[in-house]
Amino acid sequence: MAADAPAGSDQQPGGLRIALAGTTTRGRSFLAAGVAAAACSYILGQDDLLRVGLLLAALPLVCVVALHRTRYRVAGSRKLSPARVPAGSEARVQLRLDNASRLPTGLLMLQDRVPYVLGPRPRFVLDRVEPNGRREVSYRVRSDLRGRYPLGPLQMRLTDPFGMCELTRSFSAYDTLTVVPKTEPLPPVRLAGESSGWGDGRRRTLALAGEDDVIPREYRHGDDLRRVHWRSTARYGELMVRREEQPHRAGCTVLLDTRRVGYYGAGPDSAFEWAVSGAASTALHMLERDYAVRLLTDTGDSVPGAESAGGGHGAHSDSADAAGLMLDTLAVIDHSASEDLSAAFDVLRSGHEGLLVAFIGELDDDTVSLVARMRRRSGAAIAFLLDSAAWSAAGDDEPDARRLEDQVQLLREAGWTALPVRPGDRLPELWRQAEGQAQQLKAGV
Repeated sequence: MAADAPAGSDQQPGGLRIALAGTTTRGRSFLAAGVAAAACSYILGQDDLLRVGLLLAALPLVCVVALHRTRYRVAGSRKLSPARVPAGSEARVQLRLDNASRLPTGLLMLQDRVPYVLGPRPRFVLDRVEPNGRREVSYRVRSDLRGRYPLGPLQMRLTDPFGMCELTRSFSAYDTLTVVPKTEPLPPVRLAGESSGWGDGRRRTLALAGEDDVIPREYRHGDDLRRVHWRSTARYGELMVRREEQPHRAGCTVLLDTRRVGYYGAGPDSAFEWAVSGAASTALHMLERDYAVRLLTDTGDSVPGAESAGGGHGAHSDSADAAGLMLDTLAVIDHSASEDLSAAFDVLRSGHEGLLVAFIGELDDDTVSLVARMRRRSGAAIAFLLDSAAWSAAGDDEPDARRLEDQVQLLREAGWTALPVRPGDRLPELWRQAEGQAQQLKAGV
């Protein structure tokens, strides 16, 4: 954020009227005392008292005119470190003010606008900034609620040496702080039906394919000339080479149930926030293991990962971009008005095979049957069923607990690795339990 803020350069009609409105309590008191002294001098016939009254009344007016006509050229900038933080963590905001004029500034007060969830509005007083000088101040912000929060614009308040008048100037630029869900590192377990992110079984050699099946690409410096595909070169008019092999990344879909009817309560300790945090932790964990991850919600909306990335450094770069995109999406995700998971079921039915990890809220009988049919015959499917009622006062009812256990058992019979989630449960421990249950399921098959 950078901008120029010339003090007293307001050329709008009524600019001086705005400056008069900025007189402080001290300035108004001096003006009132001057008028009173002038009135008393007229009544009492005291010329000396009139001079005192004129001096008292003129001082704040002179300060207003002087401050209004004073032209400071200052530039302000803001730096966020970092611009994306997990919920509950702090970010540092550094403000810098540069005086680009040939005059020293007077007393300045800086105030940065921040949303109330990030803490109190920061204020700083700068006594004097010399010509071509700079000042740097910093403050910290923190939020337990995920979201995207604007910071700014930065406001600068000018005052005269006598404190008779104050003028406020605002910079136009602002920055955005993104508060993403909390994530936890997950243990590297092996799940039944899961394949590694990269592997020999996932590669196919195109050199063995027929000429019509070759997928060429543009020649790059260093390519072996023996790989030049002359038919494609003649067709496209530029040198083309064969791809020797096309790696395929193992896929993982993270399903997040956002239905409003599936969760009770709100706030950082609610069941919905646990599900969002779990989805973020799972997505990052699978991306670190070189999976092509897709984030899917109950509405059918999806955020694809780096599914077409190649190996080497490019894959890590694409995975980092995919992680940032998913975290930004989860930072602002909210409840949906959907009543069931049919939209997500349609997407999964037409999608590719792979690992499925679902974070699901409260289900009715029809929806749990739909979830049971989501599991594919190949690949693993893991479901974390949140006992949403347990996060509220209604969680003490035994029928609700028995109903959740019946739903978990139904999903297990359908081939899912299903685990109930209650307040206080941590995802890393549940992840290990999922490994044990998946191995038991594999042994039973």
